Amino acid sequence: MRTTETQSRYDNLDKMSTEELLRGMNQEDKTVPEAISKSIPRITEVVDHIVERMRRGGRVFYIGAGTSGRLGVLDASEILPTYGVKDIFIGIIAGGDIAFRTPVEGAEDDPVQGWKDMEPFHPTADDTLIGISASGYAPYVCGAIRDARAHGLFTSCITCNAESELIEVCELPIITVVGPEFVTGSTRMKSGTAAKLILNMISTSVMIRLGHVKGNHMVDMQITNRKLVDRGTRMIMAETGIEDYDKAHDLLIQFGGVRPAVNHVKGL
Repeated sequence: MRTTETQSRYDNLDKMSTEELLRGMNQEDKTVPEAISKSIPRITEVVDHIVERMRRGGRVFYIGAGTSGRLGVLDASEILPTYGVKDIFIGIIAGGDIAFRTPVEGAEDDPVQGWKDMEPFHPTADDTLIGISASGYAPYVCGAIRDARAHGLFTSCITCNAESELIEVCELPIITVVGPEFVTGSTRMKSGTAAKLILNMISTSVMIRLGHVKGNHMVDMQITNRKLVDRGTRMIMAETGIEDYDKAHDLLIQFGGVRPAVNHVKGL
């Protein structure tokens, strides 16, 4: 039996108090980071491959169905506001954008649709495809990975089963076995958490390696609301030594971003 489908370590959930349920879930969630830590060497390999390709103009595609697809779309959608870079991480979900909010039944069972959904983006051999599937058996994801390899893309995956079709078809699989879910088979829980954490690790590491972070600051983030204007102002103060908040704020508005404002002050 697939690990993601094995029986929960907890029984009689329907008879537990609210606090018992929450403590049980919290206890299970604590095991996820430890499981991920065992995969860090492989995640490192994947990030290094991506960085090499992105420096040649490549992109990263995430593809998945259901929860896995939503997590990929979520991570990809946050790259532009966080790092100011557009269309280098692209999330694709089985059933199309409508499936982000409303389940599209049966969409994950089509083994040829995944690559069809990628074709409008004109993928190249410098691109990367990361398949996300807790079980590792979603035909939509496995088929997309097969087709991507046939077209020369670098392929990886995130899965929570030690043995699966997805592992066999991709080049560098990331396997994070988190064990049984609190609610048997509910992979939106620990498996979903593992995928979210790994996606954060991949995209953040790639953006740092590509120079979109200075020190520990997101110097290319979009300044789109009051909170971010304040954050950007304080970044300029920290990076330049300017102690006058209003002066740093004016520089941010004048130059439209943290990096150009800092470069101006430093004469770069």
